[in-house]
Amino acid sequence: MDDHADFRAHAVQLLDAAGYEVVGSCPDGRSALAAIVTLRPDLVLLDVQLPDIDGFGVMAQVEELDADPTIVLISTREEADYGSRVVRSGAAGFITKAELSVQSLSRAVARL
Repeated sequence: MDDHADFRAHAVQLLDAAGYEVVGSCPDGRSALAAIVTLRPDLVLLDVQLPDIDGFGVMAQVEELDADPTIVLISTREEADYGSRVVRSGAAGFITKAELSVQSLSRAVARL
């Protein structure tokens, strides 16, 4: 879930190549929430800076849904820029977009 089409395409390619089955891709928070309900993904890469509802707002709404995906937050900014919000969000991890790789994703998910 990212508002930049080029980054979404890059992330899909990376995940496909690593053997993940990508079931959806969304440009904003509202469509991300709808996709989580409809597609029931096991894992969600969620951009913190979405145009309508930021990633933290999406996280808060996911908690109220009948869905339980593992969510990894992503951003062009560093985790420290968000203070304690990342930890309080309940996300499995945080990865900067520049550091997104199969290895960094595996490390984030392994923290569970």
